[in-house]
Amino acid sequence: MHAILHDVTDWDDAYENGRNIPGGTDYPAPWVAPAQAFRDAADARLDQSYGDRAREVYDLFLPQGAPRGLLVFVHGGYWMALDKSYWSHLAAGPLAAGFAVAMPSYDLCPEVSISQITEQIGAAITAAAAQVDGPIVLSGHSAGGHLVTAMMCEDSPLPEDVRSRLAHVVSISGLHDLRPLMRTARNAALRLDRASAEAASPALKQPLPGIRLTAWVGGGERQEFIRQTELIANIWHGLGAPTLAVVEPDRHHFNVIDGLMRAGSPLMRAALDPVPGD
Repeated sequence: MHAILHDVTDWDDAYENGRNIPGGTDYPAPWVAPAQAFRDAADARLDQSYGDRAREVYDLFLPQGAPRGLLVFVHGGYWMALDKSYWSHLAAGPLAAGFAVAMPSYDLCPEVSISQITEQIGAAITAAAAQVDGPIVLSGHSAGGHLVTAMMCEDSPLPEDVRSRLAHVVSISGLHDLRPLMRTARNAALRLDRASAEAASPALKQPLPGIRLTAWVGGGERQEFIRQTELIANIWHGLGAPTLAVVEPDRHHFNVIDGLMRAGSPLMRAALDPVPGD
């Protein structure tokens, strides 16, 4: 049995999630209240600075007792939208498993480039890593999946002492080859050309040795997101990285992240089991 990849005639539609999911255009509004409620109740250090710019801040959520390690979650929004405040409730699963959780904001296109955002995420992870000991797990959704995957490339902006603590990178519905996005209307803001798209694509780079990658996607997502997930796991497996591609049934682009809220979910079990030092 062979998978059939249909020709793409409308690249905007191929990368459009909201209009292709029942109720999809409602997002991100459904996340606002649960995220705020979670922040209000959590042991949180909000708006920690990792740079000089207004959006160069992160929230740090602390578990009961000494943290087992640090999980950093990087949000999506096509590098063009949203901030850390929409996702706070997703820290519940890692916190219940004993991990501290950092969630950064970052500047957005077109004010900055994707390469500049990548540098910002490196700075955010480095700042959070200085606050929490132990292994580091990175997870990101959509554009955030791209950003965390970039952290385990040979040209990662992370310093060596932080790289050495990276145990696992979990890209959820991530974008790993940015060249197709040049064919979309979003490129007016992303401002990708062939050179910058290639330079920003983890799928075209060598992964750092010894770091696991899990690429996770919902079975009900756009075909391009499923292809991008399978692509990175396939290419990097051939370059020696331990990789896993998972298509979670009955999940679309906006609820595929819900597993982060539960320590016992398949997504969280995959992300945190095992980690070094356990």
